[in-house]
Amino acid sequence: MLKRIVQLFFLLVGGGLGFQFGPNVFHMLGSSLNFGKVPGDEYIGAIVGAVVLFLITAWPTDYLVTTIRRSEETLTKLPITDILFGSMGLIIGLIVAFLLFLPITNIPIPIVAKLLPLFISVLCGYFGFQVALKKRDEIMSVFSIGRLNREKKKEEKQGSASNVEYKILDTSVIIDGRIADICKTGFIEGALVIPEFVLEELQHIADSSDALKRNRGRRGLDILNKIQKELNVKVIITEQDFEDISEVDSKLVKLAKVMKGKVVTNDFNLNKVCELQGVSVLNINDLANAVKPVVLPGEVLHVQVIKDGKENGQGVAYLDDGTMIVVEGGREYIGSYIDVIVTSVLQTSAGRMIFAKPKLMEKAL
Repeated sequence: MLKRIVQLFFLLVGGGLGFQFGPNVFHMLGSSLNFGKVPGDEYIGAIVGAVVLFLITAWPTDYLVTTIRRSEETLTKLPITDILFGSMGLIIGLIVAFLLFLPITNIPIPIVAKLLPLFISVLCGYFGFQVALKKRDEIMSVFSIGRLNREKKKEEKQGSASNVEYKILDTSVIIDGRIADICKTGFIEGALVIPEFVLEELQHIADSSDALKRNRGRRGLDILNKIQKELNVKVIITEQDFEDISEVDSKLVKLAKVMKGKVVTNDFNLNKVCELQGVSVLNINDLANAVKPVVLPGEVLHVQVIKDGKENGQGVAYLDDGTMIVVEGGREYIGSYIDVIVTSVLQTSAGRMIFAKPKLMEKAL
């Protein structure tokens, strides 16, 4: 179908050229060959021109059709935002070029006055397309920030706080669930921002064939419903997306930069990425470690040794908050409650670890 359209185009162009210039050609031939005027020379010229151009463009037509189909495939693979912003930039560039035509047409050199507008049209169209395509995220952020500012002003009129801090939630902290308890205590100020691409990831996890992943995804969705319906916290669902970025963590970092907000997470890797990118981050695990009770060396704890340690003779116990206690020589007390004396406390990225020894052993020494 496309090939026939291109062939029809060349036929019409050839017919038009033959209709316009055919009489002149026949007049020149008639003058040189002395056969006089040819009746209906316009129509004969149109037929001859259409046939000649059709034959000449037989091979280029296949190449042109292949090029058009490749261009079509490339365009269909592009995100719709790229196409829209690129088209807008192209139109704006052509409008600017049109405004420049007026002074150019007054140039006294005819060849320059004819070719320069074409060159400026191509140049302005190209620059407009490239600028709009490469700056699309910033353009979208301007509209997004404007919308958020309107919401902010509306809140100020209603007596809300003038400075709203945006806390952007990632998937891991939603599934974890502790963010709901923290919001309930009132320690989280400002508005919670939940991007749609995070909701899509949660939906994908909730629809997983793996039972564990499915339960985690459904738990995350339940936590969001609880925050929205039961807690007195402002929740913003933002549609802003960055289609040129595939990773969800990278999208969160980009969104935090655009909104000037803070990422709330318990993902160690995302925490490091945010620090490298200069984005403020609130780590739930850091908060949990910070509010754990302080245990000092020499303090006596009453614990139950429940399993072997990694080293020979060690036993392992846990505090109520989940802090692991490694008891030297505690293997023989597995299953029993004993008093232990804290010897040292080790703070790691995974949490706090306490080393202790049985108090009975201390008395024996």
